[in-house]
Amino acid sequence: MPVQRLNHAVLYVRDVARSVAFYAEALGFRVVMEFPGAAFLQAEGSSNDHDLGLFQIGPQAAASGAGRTSVGLYHLAWEVDTLAELERISTKLTELNSLVGASDHSTTKALYAKDPDGLEFEVSWLVPLSLLSEDIINAKSAIKPLNIAREKERFGAETRGGVGVSV
Repeated sequence: MPVQRLNHAVLYVRDVARSVAFYAEALGFRVVMEFPGAAFLQAEGSSNDHDLGLFQIGPQAAASGAGRTSVGLYHLAWEVDTLAELERISTKLTELNSLVGASDHSTTKALYAKDPDGLEFEVSWLVPLSLLSEDIINAKSAIKPLNIAREKERFGAETRGGVGVSV
């Protein structure tokens, strides 16, 4: 049987407590288990045992060179179920001075942010299959700036996102 979905990710961080506080405030993750130097977090709407593992390696850790000086992971992406939630998270990430970009990928609406260690992540909303039109599908190769207010008018603030959202 083929792989079904990503179950969890693990990040090396400088300070576990700082990272736990960030992911809890920014994305609503909660701690489900912790040990000295490690924590396991679960997203609010998740049924996974945990979605994010954090392992502390200390303040001396160098910044990740992935994508600049070495190969490595670019980012993790989490989905939200509505554009209203995407907008709420955009506001929170802005307050935390963490938001670094927002893109309209036609079929997905995405925020990009960095955690306290500079590790990038994405939060996105997927256009539901029932609302995908030829125009949306054909525009997929053109990345535009995201205008959440316009997308809420177009699709509805509380419309549940597409295929990747687990229910």
